[in-house]
Formats: sequence, structure tokens, C-alpha cells
Amino acid sequence: MTSQLSPYRLGKAREVFNLFNVCNAVSWNFLVGIIITLFALRLGASSTYIGLLSASSYASLLLLPIGKMLTKRFSIIGIFSFTWIVRSICMLLAVAAPFIDYAGHRSTALLFILLGVFSFHILRGIGLIGNNPVLSELAVGPDRGSYMTQVQIINSAIGMFSSFLIAMILGLEPPIFVFSILLSVGVISGIISGYMIKGVPEPPKAEPEPNEKQKVKLINVFKDALSQGSLKHFMLILFMVVLVSGVTRTFVVVYAREVFGHSDGLISMYSVFGGLGFLIAGLSIKFLVDRIGAKPLFIVCVIIGFVGMIPVVFLPQTFIGNMSGAILFLFFLFFMLNFGFLGSEGIAQTYFLSLIPAEKMLDMGILYFFIFGAAGAGGSFLAGLFLDLFSAAGVQAFYSFKILFAVLTAVTITALAMQNKMKSLGSLPLKGALEVIFSFRDLRAISLLDKLNKVQDSRQEELLLGELYDTPSSLAINGLLERASSPRLATRQESIRAMEKLQNLSERAEKALIADIANNQYTTAYISARILGKHRIKDAVPTLRESAASNDYMLAGEAMIALAKMKDIEFRPQIEKNILNSNNPRLLIMGAEALGIYLCPESIFVLLEIMRKADNNLFLLDEIVLAIAAILGTQKKFYPVLVRYTADNSLAITLGKDEAEAAYEHCKSVIGARKKRTEKLGIISEIQIELFQTAVKEYMENKTGAELSRWILEIPDEECRGGSVVKTVLAEAVLDNELCEFDSLRLLIIQWAANELRTLASRVK
Repeated sequence: MTSQLSPYRLGKAREVFNLFNVCNAVSWNFLVGIIITLFALRLGASSTYIGLLSASSYASLLLLPIGKMLTKRFSIIGIFSFTWIVRSICMLLAVAAPFIDYAGHRSTALLFILLGVFSFHILRGIGLIGNNPVLSELAVGPDRGSYMTQVQIINSAIGMFSSFLIAMILGLEPPIFVFSILLSVGVISGIISGYMIKGVPEPPKAEPEPNEKQKVKLINVFKDALSQGSLKHFMLILFMVVLVSGVTRTFVVVYAREVFGHSDGLISMYSVFGGLGFLIAGLSIKFLVDRIGAKPLFIVCVIIGFVGMIPVVFLPQTFIGNMSGAILFLFFLFFMLNFGFLGSEGIAQTYFLSLIPAEKMLDMGILYFFIFGAAGAGGSFLAGLFLDLFSAAGVQAFYSFKILFAVLTAVTITALAMQNKMKSLGSLPLKGALEVIFSFRDLRAISLLDKLNKVQDSRQEELLLGELYDTPSSLAINGLLERASSPRLATRQESIRAMEKLQNLSERAEKALIADIANNQYTTAYISARILGKHRIKDAVPTLRESAASNDYMLAGEAMIALAKMKDIEFRPQIEKNILNSNNPRLLIMGAEALGIYLCPESIFVLLEIMRKADNNLFLLDEIVLAIAAILGTQKKFYPVLVRYTADNSLAITLGKDEAEAAYEHCKSVIGARKKRTEKLGIISEIQIELFQTAVKEYMENKTGAELSRWILEIPDEECRGGSVVKTVLAEAVLDNELCEFDSLRLLIIQWAANELRTLASRVK
């Protein structure tokens, strides 16, 4: 999804909207946050009254259709601004309530609070018609989920700070008129926020179809939603989650006051921890949402809220008298409920905006808030009525809340059971998301990607990409692919190189690497070829075959190795032909490595031919010998021998004799007293063991291989790895005076023969 705003105007609009959210959050927390609940409780309000206050917040969302009708005549931003200003002014009714109470009219004071709150939320419900279009217009691009969560973080941070300030003031048990002062702060900040929203560009309105003659009715919106299985399923889950969220976060304040008897100041401090929970939820979601998706985070948040409710159901009554334990418990409860359920409400909106098409944003946005409002309002009102009925029946508040939270726990379990069938929308599965959340490597990769998105210095960009290479995570693929199209070569190289250590490649990454091979020879193509070979991407075979003949020798070499790793047997003869016709040492080395990977005995002939024209290139000779060792199946055992020889060439004869002597002693110990039986079996004889010693000595000291050649040819074909082909080529090699000049090759042949001797001895019965 893209915005109609240019990057510059989008940035400016986001700045204005962020400032609006700061003022709006202050207004909300000083007008209808926990303060209004504490104010009402101070005046002796019942649970039903508290439920009505909370229900009005949710019921206001049912008035969105009125806002939609107004958009036909007025601008969305105009409606947004006007309702936000007037709703704050309406709360002057609540500001006047303390003075009415001082005059001895407490019931009237409670009525003024209720009228002020109802008026506030009615106007809010109408004005919210602009929320989704504005947010949808500003939350675009790869950081869509991140930006939407940033808005929530602003709200939670301001909420936490406001709750702390309120706690400090109410903790002193001030006279009731202090509530008027606090509410006045909310009125002023609300009016300011209403003026500030005018600085946000007008979002586009949905254009009617050319043949549309009638207005879209709400019932038709519902029918449209019900016809979409994924949307209907999500709305049902949303209804249950919001119902639980509305009840728990509203009545946890009443729970702390009526069950535990704690003061307004202490309850406000609990609210600070609730705000901290919401803030941490927002920060966590912002950090993760664009990498693992909205669905798993929604599920995780609901699970956290569920875990927070369980202690209320099973808490023993004796625990209430433990003041320090009660305080710690309520800190935990407020934190978990706000982290879980406020976090789930926030990420639910992100999921919803991804679920519906942009052209249906306005209508479906109404439906979203309709469900949200109905669930919250119904739940809050019924919960308040439930608690008052139990109280009238003489049931202690402690047990009433136990029953209430037990019901809410059952509803939450039902919602969790249904969440697996939610459409993924590109999100990771829950198991994969949890692996990311608990993986230091993946979290560090996400952190590096976030830094990479903000960096402007090219050198710093290279360093971060280098760190991503050392922190392989599949979550980094999209970010790396974006950098792989950078105009700077060093950045492209580091980006593609960082993909090399990933365990899996996405389909998009595979196509990008194949395209890189075709389009970027002499620069990054060879890295892409290496990565595709490592991951055995069969779709790359045609491109790699073409690249094996490229003038870019690095690309040609990596292409040959990649094809060998994918066991492209048909192309092996062409690789042999390519390297026989080349004089490029690097290409010859890579070709030799490729032939070593194929493990085909016929390739030994080609490798020996390359050795003849190596022109004393020691590194090329070593690579050829190691490739032959791989084909012979003895590379791991031979490599330490080659390393010692490379360190000191004068040890060649000694190392060869040591191999023969070690094999001799091994065979003698195995055969022992069974010599007669061994001769009868014909697998190996003591004479053959002695002849091997003599043949090796002659071959190493005098470079004469006649005896060793005969010894090799006497090995039974069925006992020799590679069969007659290996026997023939090695028997001829030891007779070749030119090849006898290569000490490393002679050491390899002896080491192989010694290994064959051990194998024969081990099979003696």
C-alpha cells in the first residue's frame, strides 16, 4: 500500500499527528482515564454506574455511521477537529461536579459526571470516523505496523506519566475539588489536540462505483463482512477479546478498591504499572510486528492477558490481609492485563487494516469500531450489573470478582482456541514467532535491520551489513534484498554476502540471486552463484550452466562448484573440458574443487592432466591433490599429512614411510596367528604386506613405482573404492616419471594404498 503523499509531506504529516497524539493522550488520561473512575468512586458510585461510564466509551463507537453521513458534506479532518474540541468542552460538566457536591447535591454531581462523560464519548464516536482513514494514509510502506504501534507507544507513555502524576497528587488525599483542576488540564489539552489535527492532510474518500445510485447502508457492510470467512472469523475473536479487555481493565480498579480497600493514590500507582505494561507491549510490538507479522503477536498478547487473570480466580482470601503481598500482586495484575489486552487491542487494528482492501477502509472501519464498541459496552455494563446484583444478594466482593474473572477466563480460552484459524497475512506461525522472540540471534538481527533503516553513512551501512553476516537470520532477507539493489557496489556485495549464511532462502531471494548472476557479472554475480549452490536451488541450474563459460572467471568457477553441489552429473564433462582449456589458476582451482565434489573416478584423469601443466603453482597443485583425495574418499585423513609436508618439504620420504609402517603394524596386529587361514582365503597375505613396505620405500626414495603399480593392480576390484578405474589410473600414475616429481601426489597414492591395506586386513575373518 502506498500513500498519496510525497515522502517529505508524509514525514511532516506524521510529525503533526504524533504531536496531536501527545496532546490527545494527555486529554484522555486527565478526563476519562482512571481519574474519572476514582472520582466517581470517591462520590460513592456503584459498580453499575462504573460499568455505565466504561460502556459509554465503547458505545460511542456505535455512532460512527453518523460520522460517515457527515463526510458527505464536510471534510474528514474538519469533523475530526470539531468533535475533538467540543467533546473536551462538554467535560466542563464534570469539572463542575465537585462544586455541586460541596453544595450538598451528590446525586446531581454524579449526574453531571455521567452527562459530561456521555457527551464526550458521543462526540468522540462521531469524530472517530476520521481515525482509520488518517492512520491508513500515514501508516504506509514497510514500516506500516511499526508506525501504527508507535502511535500506541505515545499513548501508553503519556498514560503512564499521567497516571504517575495523578498518583502523586491523589496520594496526598487532597480535597475533592482537586479533581476539577486535573479535569481542567484535560479540557485544555483536548482543545489543543482538536486544533492540531487540522495540520494533517485530508485523507482520500472512497470513490463510489460509476453505477452506484444508493448510499452504502450499514446492513450491507455487515453482509459484506459476513460473506468473507476470514473477516467474519476475526470479528468474532475481536468481540470476545474486547469484551474481556473492557471488563478487566475497568473493574480491576474497583477490585483494588472494594476487595483490598486501597487508597486512590495507591490505585493510581497500580495504573502507572498498567501504563508500563502497555508501553512495553507497544515497544515489543513495534520492534517485532514488521518482521514476524500481526497474527502471532495478537495471540501472544491475549495469552499474556489470560495468564494475568488466572491468579484472581485462585487467590486465597487470606492473602488480602498481607499488605506487601497484595501490593505486589496488584502491580502484577495491572501490568499483565494492560500488557496483554491493551496490546492485543492495538495489534488487532494493525491486523484488521492489513486484512481489508484500501477502498473499503471507511465502511469496514465503521464495522470494526461497531464490533469493538458493542463488545466493550455490553461487557462493561453487564459486568457492573452482575457485581451489584451479587452485592445485593449478600455475596462478598472477593467471591463476586472470582466468579466474574472465571467467566472471563473461559471466554478468553474460547478466543485463543479460535485464533489458529485466523488468516496469516504473511505472518510467521506462532511456533516460529516464539522461536524468534526467544532467539537472541533473531532479535539482534531485527535490531541491526532497524539501525540499517535509519543509517545514512555508507561506511556505517557496510559495518551493519557485516554484522548481519555474523548474525544470520531469515528475518533479514527482505532487508538485505532492499540493500542488494543499492547504487553502491560495496553495499550490494555486503548485502548479498550476508545471505550466504542463512539457513533458508525465500522464493523472492532465489529469483533475485538468479537475476544477479545474469545481470551483474564481474561484480556480485559470483557471490550469488555461490549462495545458490550452497542452498541447492535447482531453478538456478540453467543460468549456472551458462555462467560456467563466462569470461568472469570468478563467476565461472563458482558456477561450476554450485553445479557440482547440486549433482548436475550431465554437466560434469563440460566442466572438465572448460578447465582443460583454461590457464587461469583461480579457475583451475575452482574447477578442481568442483570435480572433487562430484566424486567421479573418471575425473582423476583430467586432474592429473591439469597437474602436468601446473607450472609449479604450489597452491594449484595442492588443490588438485585434495580434489583427487576427495574422489578417493581419503581427503580427511590425507589433509593432515599434506599440511605437515607443506610446512616442511624435506619430510616427504619420511611421511611416506610412516604411512607404510603404520599400515604394516596394523595389519600384523589384525592378522596375528591367523596367517595360514588368511592365505587360504586369498584376501590378503603376509607376503603382500611385506611387498607393500618394499614398494613404498622404492617409490619414495628412488621415485620408481613398478612394484607399487603391481601391488595396486593385485587389489581385488570389489574391494577397491572406485573399482578398476581407480586401480588403473593410480597404477599408471606411479609409473609416470613426470607425475613422480610431485611429492604431494606420491604421498596421496601411498596414503590411499595404506588405507586400502588396512581395509583388506579388517575384512579377514
